[in-house]
Amino acid sequence: MTKPKVLISDKMDPNAARIFEERGCDVDVITGETPEELKARIGEYDGLAIRSSTKVTPEILDAATNLKVIGRAGIGVDNVDIPCASGKGVVVMNTPFGNSITTAEHAVAMMFALARQIPQANARTQAGEWPKNDFMGVELTGKTLGLIGAGNIGSIVAARAQGLRMKVIAFDPFLTEERAVEIGVEKVDLDTLLGRADFITLHTPLTDETRNILSKENLAKTKQGVRIVNCARGGLIDEAGLAEALDSGQVAGAALDVFQTEPAKESPLFGKPNFICTPHLGASTTEAQVNVALQVAEQMADYLVNGGVTNALNMPSLSAEEAPKLKPYMGLAENLGSLVGQLAHGNLTKISIEREGAAAQLSGKPIEGAVLAGLMRQYSDTVNMVNAPYLAKERGLDIRSIRHEKEGAYNTLIRVTVGTEQGDRSVAGTLFGADAPRLTEMFGVRIEAELKGYMLYIVNEDAPGFIGRIGSLLGENGINIGTFNLGRRAAGGEATLLLSVDQPIPDEVVKQACALEGVKTVMPLAF
Repeated sequence: MTKPKVLISDKMDPNAARIFEERGCDVDVITGETPEELKARIGEYDGLAIRSSTKVTPEILDAATNLKVIGRAGIGVDNVDIPCASGKGVVVMNTPFGNSITTAEHAVAMMFALARQIPQANARTQAGEWPKNDFMGVELTGKTLGLIGAGNIGSIVAARAQGLRMKVIAFDPFLTEERAVEIGVEKVDLDTLLGRADFITLHTPLTDETRNILSKENLAKTKQGVRIVNCARGGLIDEAGLAEALDSGQVAGAALDVFQTEPAKESPLFGKPNFICTPHLGASTTEAQVNVALQVAEQMADYLVNGGVTNALNMPSLSAEEAPKLKPYMGLAENLGSLVGQLAHGNLTKISIEREGAAAQLSGKPIEGAVLAGLMRQYSDTVNMVNAPYLAKERGLDIRSIRHEKEGAYNTLIRVTVGTEQGDRSVAGTLFGADAPRLTEMFGVRIEAELKGYMLYIVNEDAPGFIGRIGSLLGENGINIGTFNLGRRAAGGEATLLLSVDQPIPDEVVKQACALEGVKTVMPLAF
């Protein structure tokens, strides 16, 4: 049997090549090639192991006629065209947790540097000055650290800060009270954190919900003299607003390892005396680079030799025998998870995934992973069907999988229920035919709909004329309606409407819909 052949195209720890060989792969280490050279070579390889230098473009993928897997030693995959890879059947893997300690330690180092103004004092001392009286620092001991994001990296920072005798508070929609107690932090809302924290560190991905989470308005809510550290993602902070806050003294100091635009050749923050920065060094330690190199080699070799899938960004953890049967169920499960994730408000404390009839006869883990991937994707930009269960459990989400062999009203059914501060919220769906997923129930209302593309969810009073009003409103704004899907508990009570539309619905149109007579809830959805 021919051994799988792997190309390591970026500089990586030499032990990665050894692992490939020990696990039954042939490996070549050829780094620093031009895109044209890589394109000419890639056709003979089954696997491609990269870091950040190699750009896996559609042109490279077109030439990669034998490629089965791309492994990124690290978390970021901006240099891989994942949709193109998926279309060609190429699995894309990363190593999302290999540099957690390193990134957390960098954030702590930035806190120390801010507290004692170490970079500024170093520069002036080496310039021949002795500015002993110009740098009055502050202690970390006894100060309050506010974590925005208390996942894997955030919890490590919390542990280090507690060792420094800091009081730690945290804002994270997925942090349960039980998990907060476990890691020794106080769970608070964002405004409370902004008003109480002496230091703020960010440990959250960049999503629609977290973009500019430290906006100009939120920076104004911070405690006077706060110090801010971001070693997570650029775009979490309004950099222009931060520059103004540094000038005014609202923010005493800021330290960034990441910027909205990278490489950061210019920034309104550059040159500020109370600002320090590093060029995205969060994962840059010898230990972290060894860890991610070894992990990516292990994952890729396992896939190429044994068919095992770990940390794939575009594929669930499936065996070859299970995949055809599970595929339509997983599509339904992911849509249900996405739906409840978009609609359920407040802190999520638990999730129950029930399978009835034919769905109960299939492997539950891939279906559970698909539900959690749909749910967690509302809050994380690196989640996939493999690591979603880990991320959910890490945040203390109580996950329950329930199997009912007896059929109910449908031959097969998947029900997803989440616990929130407002109570339980449940959605359910089935398959029509062999592979046509449909929503059948939503928050206790029977409603049949295909969850696809752009949609608008509306709860309104069941009264004559409403459908005409909402149709006219969308028509006046040039929005074409694909389907109307209606449901209600009883005549004259609350009615639920799911509209499919041909394009995203602007915020202004959502506001206009909210103002219609009888409307209680309006929310745009996307699948």
